[in-house]
Amino acid sequence: MTMSVRERTKIGALLTIGVLSSATMLWLFWHHPVGTALVTLVVLSALGVSARLARWIDTDCIPDLKRSKQGA
Repeated sequence: MTMSVRERTKIGALLTIGVLSSATMLWLFWHHPVGTALVTLVVLSALGVSARLARWIDTDCIPDLKRSKQGA
């Protein structure tokens, strides 16, 4: 399986961003543990609420779509 230069560049960029993000998080946690932990909890909570809202909105719209297709 051969990969193009563009695909390799994308993979390298993704890995670089992941490593930099991890290093930054570790540095912040080492120097500011309480603040980093609080911000992490807030961000994870916001993502959880966003996921629940997305699921709720998605399931809320499905019956409307089914009804409109049956009437047509």
